[in-house]
Amino acid sequence: MSRNNDSHHLANPLDRAPEVAQHADGVDRRGFLKCMAWAGTGVVWTLAGGVLSSCTLPQASSQGTGDFTFVQVSDSHIGFKAVPNMDVTGTFQKAINSIGRLKTRPAFVLHTGDVSHLSAPAQYDTVDQIVKAAKIDQAYYVPGEHDTFVDNGQAYLSRFGAGTTGNGWRSFDYNGVHFVGLINVWNLKAGGFGVLGQDQLDWLKADLAPLSASTPIVVYAHVPLWALYPTWGWGTTDAEQALTELRRFGSVTVLNGHVHQVLQKVEGNVTFHTAAGTAYPQPAPGTAPAPGPLLVVSEQLLSTLGIREVAFVQKSGAPAVVDSQLT
Repeated sequence: MSRNNDSHHLANPLDRAPEVAQHADGVDRRGFLKCMAWAGTGVVWTLAGGVLSSCTLPQASSQGTGDFTFVQVSDSHIGFKAVPNMDVTGTFQKAINSIGRLKTRPAFVLHTGDVSHLSAPAQYDTVDQIVKAAKIDQAYYVPGEHDTFVDNGQAYLSRFGAGTTGNGWRSFDYNGVHFVGLINVWNLKAGGFGVLGQDQLDWLKADLAPLSASTPIVVYAHVPLWALYPTWGWGTTDAEQALTELRRFGSVTVLNGHVHQVLQKVEGNVTFHTAAGTAYPQPAPGTAPAPGPLLVVSEQLLSTLGIREVAFVQKSGAPAVVDSQLT
């Protein structure tokens, strides 16, 4: 299984690519950055009328509370011990502690993968204990490639696979919103591209079939479900088949991890969001020779890490999405 999509290259943020660098995928860096919002923060989400919107965590204190909120955390990489973060357990603890300071207690937490760095049971145990100690009512997980490449995901499934189907995918409903957890890291292609696979795609089609087109949908997976940056393998080869099933719904929000930074794209009724990690940042697309831990000075590390809160309000208007930096 390829690990090129998350190499251990330490990119220097001062080593910038040319301002207009044409890549093999046909996307130039200037054009890419025009259609993306990039920041090293986490997010709070609120849903109103089946549509999500976002604000920064400092703004969240002034937002009205929704019918319910949930939090996305990602890329904790427990077991990673290198620059720029020698204490990823400590920063994950800070992220979970910050959930307790939110104005509205979240209904649950979604972890969008790379829970561990080396798929070790002890690393999963660390995450489980920190989450449970925070008295979080419910947490749902999807694996990242670091949770599957050592033992084909057996330790991950043993710890977090209860109630899932196939290789770990699941769906559930909460207050009129349908949540779908997809797995796209079991058969990563050359270059690191995610793959859903036909079995999961068939399951997704059957899962969505009974739902009204007015049902708000939230999809969460590790590798982005859009061609975020193919040069680095930041995309899922068969995502379009999944999106074909999702486009009939009036509001679809797709939450991903993997890239360790906040990026957003809108395609019709589908809004894609990637999240900051809690372990280390990665370079912005095209600003380094390869993806991997981004070298930052220790004083800047926490500002590149974060969590995301999502709040849903069942009335007209837009839901709120808030990314927050760790402190």
